[in-house]
Amino acid sequence: MCGIIGILGKSEVASALYDALTVLQHRGQDAAGIATVDGSRLRLHKGRGLVQDVFNRDNMLGLRGVVGIGHCRYPTAGSEGSAEAQPLYVNSPYGIALAHNGNLVNTETLRREMFEDDRRHINTDSDSEFLLNVLAHELQIQERMALSHDHIFKAVAGVHARCVGGYAVVSLVLGYGLLAFRDPHGIRPLVLGERDTPEGKEYAVASESVAFDMLGFRLLRDVAPGEGILITPEGQLYTRQCAESSTHSPCIFEYVYLARPDSMIEDVSVYRARLRMGERLAAKIQRLRPKHGIDAVIPIPDTSRTSASSLAQVLGVPMREGFVKNRYVGRTFIMPGQSERVKSVRRKLNAIGLEFRNKNVLLVDDSIVRGTTSRQIIQMAREAGAKQVFFASAAPPVRYPNIYGIDMPSSAELVASGRSESEIETLLGADWLVYQDLEDLVASVAEGNEKLSTFDTSCFSGEYVTGVEPTYLDQLEFARSDEAKDKRRQFGR
Repeated sequence: MCGIIGILGKSEVASALYDALTVLQHRGQDAAGIATVDGSRLRLHKGRGLVQDVFNRDNMLGLRGVVGIGHCRYPTAGSEGSAEAQPLYVNSPYGIALAHNGNLVNTETLRREMFEDDRRHINTDSDSEFLLNVLAHELQIQERMALSHDHIFKAVAGVHARCVGGYAVVSLVLGYGLLAFRDPHGIRPLVLGERDTPEGKEYAVASESVAFDMLGFRLLRDVAPGEGILITPEGQLYTRQCAESSTHSPCIFEYVYLARPDSMIEDVSVYRARLRMGERLAAKIQRLRPKHGIDAVIPIPDTSRTSASSLAQVLGVPMREGFVKNRYVGRTFIMPGQSERVKSVRRKLNAIGLEFRNKNVLLVDDSIVRGTTSRQIIQMAREAGAKQVFFASAAPPVRYPNIYGIDMPSSAELVASGRSESEIETLLGADWLVYQDLEDLVASVAEGNEKLSTFDTSCFSGEYVTGVEPTYLDQLEFARSDEAKDKRRQFGR
């Protein structure tokens, strides 16, 4: 769950990359970085923290060049901190900088291949370093003295053949321009845009279309699953399908939580998809409890607000802003570690007592993952004077790890894992709990684009479109659970 942006322009691009990263900040708050090409030199600045904290006037002035890439990181695989901040760089062949969003599921196989066959050393656990070195190797085995766009696309095909998982990549190949590609299943999002200038067309690729809106780029289309995009230093755009056919399965959790509501992904408005989620959830409430007795619908800021508004409208119940959000606290879902998430809830939200006192309230959230935040919010509603507290999730129960770039690695940390809905209801302390049905969630998104027939719903269904090795999930839980991350922080790894 990271934000990526790549721009090839007719003038300096560093400030545009910076602006785009601030718009994509919701996708990662651990680290940020920008790389640009200045003649034959690659210029790079990155560090830990928010975009506004990593960059200042002096290091922005040093990022010269008309082509560049940017990244804001949320650590899933690998460690937190500046060592694994992106873009990453390798000097052979040509000089390549790369930034990526997603996770690979065959890193152990790749690590062995890298060492035994490619003679390349992987120094971290970052999936990005694996992708970078696989791309570098696939480029190196081409005809290096006569590298053409055909050779570059052949190298991308080699990456697809070797790397398994969900990934969207932007990279710089010195002397050859901006290269972007997307995994063969299209799990992680990537969009292509352009804008006209007096000097000619400029192109950009990004995680979400919202980055284009503020930069003045037109959204052309989503990058197709398995497709490679090459934009040369002269501004020539080349595209090619670089992977064998596979099931197009975009991640449905992008629509639930990750993406901004003002983004378009796969020609589907995230905002309208969330409206439909609320409508379908309201219909379920009417089926299950025609006499629901709800006095007010209260969203959990901010990603549930859209679903809550349409849900309230269908039920004929007023929606009220019962919680005030502290804008200076980051997204609790992407806080590094459960203890930080727990501490952040009351820093982040404060209840308006008048909207709860002596009322039966329905709290609406986009999803329930670990359950700790939901439990605290329900308790806050009771402390504010609510008679009964009902809780609705716009997504189905999250019962399985997400392995494609969202930090749900450990089933033991998921409140719905191995529990019935009534057990979850008791654990959260709600008077009634209702989840969205998976088929309704899928329909809410698919209604926006009739060409979409399948999605990655693995965290709800346990079905992994890439397949997984039998021991992979156990290894993932051991390496990426909150407990494992806490140990790495303790020992500085």
